[in-house]
Amino acid sequence: MRKERILLCLAHMSGKEQDFIKEAFDANWVVPLGPNVNGFEKDLEEFVNNRKDASSLSKKVVALSAGTAAVHLALIACGVGPGDEVLVQSFTFCASSNPIVYCGATPVFVDSEKESWNMDPELLEEAVKDRIAKTGKKPKAIIPVALYGMPYRIDRIMEVADRYGIPVIEDAAEGFGSMFGGQMLGTFGRYGVLSFNGNKMITTSGGGALICPDADDARNILFYATQARESYPYYQHEAIGYNYRMSNICAGIGRGQMTIVDDHIAHHKHVQELYCELLKDVEGIRMHLNPWPKSDSNFWLCTATLDPDLRIKGQENVYKCIIAGAVGGAAGATHASSTATTDCQPNDNVEALRICLDKANIEARPLWKPMHRQPVYKNAPAYVNGVSEALFKAGICLPAGPWVTDDDVRYIVDAIKASIEA
Repeated sequence: MRKERILLCLAHMSGKEQDFIKEAFDANWVVPLGPNVNGFEKDLEEFVNNRKDASSLSKKVVALSAGTAAVHLALIACGVGPGDEVLVQSFTFCASSNPIVYCGATPVFVDSEKESWNMDPELLEEAVKDRIAKTGKKPKAIIPVALYGMPYRIDRIMEVADRYGIPVIEDAAEGFGSMFGGQMLGTFGRYGVLSFNGNKMITTSGGGALICPDADDARNILFYATQARESYPYYQHEAIGYNYRMSNICAGIGRGQMTIVDDHIAHHKHVQELYCELLKDVEGIRMHLNPWPKSDSNFWLCTATLDPDLRIKGQENVYKCIIAGAVGGAAGATHASSTATTDCQPNDNVEALRICLDKANIEARPLWKPMHRQPVYKNAPAYVNGVSEALFKAGICLPAGPWVTDDDVRYIVDAIKASIEA
């Protein structure tokens, strides 16, 4: 058995990060502003504005403390407040929807399409029409999510949004470097959200950014991200602000990461291709692929679905014991559960495979549990078609990222094959 643990996803440091961090300490810029923050924002702007057709956009970027902070500030900039509704993808992490509640608004969940696993444009329009009919007003924003890096149908989503005059906030936290039709995700809507958490395509240890339409908008976001301080020689506040600015130290890490971002993306795509090649003849396991020619995923995570009738060793014994202790990595769960099961959970064979891989020192996880099935959102409006629930029950995330070697992928696939009952 391998002694090292193969992690689900971990960003890799290049060595450049220490140079930028040392520079910050030497210059005494150990605060949430400074040369590294400015430099990181410029690097990000150059990256997201480039297109494959050699043309360019003119989006501006504000570096922030987290991707969640970026969602929150984008909602504020769209005028979201108490009594409003925001349409958001259900199949995602809670950071896409929780900031809606921070604003006193109500998330309205929209289910996924089978191809991309992301927001279904047809269901989106149905939800828009129905919310207008029920409430007498339009939702204040639409938030599609690039699940596991896979592009959403942003062309069709923008058609719906433009038809009803609703701003789009693209949650591209998992889709940094993913493209649709040669254009970076996060640059189609009014705002685009990026994340640089420790497990993302690049990391600043923790952090995020908001892609803004222009310099004026970026200045407004920066105002709210720095406690909404007015331009007086003393502290004058005429609006509620937030302490959301990225630190100069974290931005130094980000500047170093930007020197290897293209290598990271290429490696993730290579790992995905290798999984596909090694698993192509394994019956009952299907890798999630780019569904359309315009779709260009970064494959932040490599995901697969298991057929319900695929038998995994030990699946008759899963969900028998309550999990004790921390699970799920650095930002994982620490709150003790009251039961071993819920009314919406992965199939027994998915949980059995996760356990088999864990015993082989391989970290795998289920897909995100849809938000409309989360107890905290049980009373929120939802427009569902069954796609995200079916995927959650059948899907699994496999290790990816710069630390995952070709030999690691072969070891993981061998462990998967060994877990299948003959």
